[in-house]
Amino acid sequence: MQISAAPIIYIVIFVAVLVLVEGLYLTVFGKSISLNSRVSRRLALLEKSGNREQVLEQLRKEMSQHIKVRGIPLYSLLATKAQKANIAFSPQQLILIMIGLSVFAFLGLTIGTSAEAPIRAAIAVAMGVGGVYTWVAQKAKKRMDLMDEQLPDAVELLVRSLRVGHPFSSSIAIVSKEVADPLGTEFGIIADEAAYGRDVAESLKEFAERMDSQDLRFLAVAVSIQQSSGGNLAEILDGLAKVIRARFKLFRRVRAITAEAKWSGMFLSAFPIGALIMINILQPDYYDDVRESASFIPAALAVAVFLVVNVIFMKMMVNIKV
Repeated sequence: MQISAAPIIYIVIFVAVLVLVEGLYLTVFGKSISLNSRVSRRLALLEKSGNREQVLEQLRKEMSQHIKVRGIPLYSLLATKAQKANIAFSPQQLILIMIGLSVFAFLGLTIGTSAEAPIRAAIAVAMGVGGVYTWVAQKAKKRMDLMDEQLPDAVELLVRSLRVGHPFSSSIAIVSKEVADPLGTEFGIIADEAAYGRDVAESLKEFAERMDSQDLRFLAVAVSIQQSSGGNLAEILDGLAKVIRARFKLFRRVRAITAEAKWSGMFLSAFPIGALIMINILQPDYYDDVRESASFIPAALAVAVFLVVNVIFMKMMVNIKV
């Protein structure tokens, strides 16, 4: 039985693309850019440079650079994810990385496969662009999940700081030092902006809109209402913390209940593709008898369309909104 290594080579090259972009990211910006770091990126930059204004300018540039280019048609899908992930690479750098990874994938396909040049070029571009998009989407999901998990504790820390007599801007500064990223750096930026005269409620509202988070919108609205009408902010935030924590528990419960359906959907979506890969590995001449048929290409395209529709509908069926 003849075994083909081409599908394995495609998978290995795509994994190498993901590893390369992650390695490049950590090499350029250091370990402080990683969400696994115990020290927030803002504190690491402050320790390195000691210039608070310069660090604030750099962080504000990083968090707003992707919002400004959402109007570019080819970049708009990636810009929203990159904005939530707070990718420090500029849009121009991400595009250059896509090009570089496409060239790397093309060279790998040229060395490891015997496919024709146009096919290698198309697959290489798909790997370069798709690899960067997959990496950014994974970063965005991880960052948003961490933020949702940290927010109740951060609000409760705000409440305790307010109850011992700290002003709200100082309480936010305390949270920025005690909480790890992503909230540590974000609250640090808000504290720095407040120190330079910007309204805290306005900064919180901008943060909530940038992250598209309902819980952060609740926080911004609570602070804004308290500033305009007065009241005990500590009690308001204490109630808000309980609401956010209850919502978080509900989301986790729904995620646990729907986990089986989601994994079933993922399996049913991945099984046809996995079966096709295994057929090409174990018996690469399986389609030789019908490859020259006039209906082979239209049939293959129809199957590809059905596979894409299957993935889309499976995702829609298990994507339960709360």
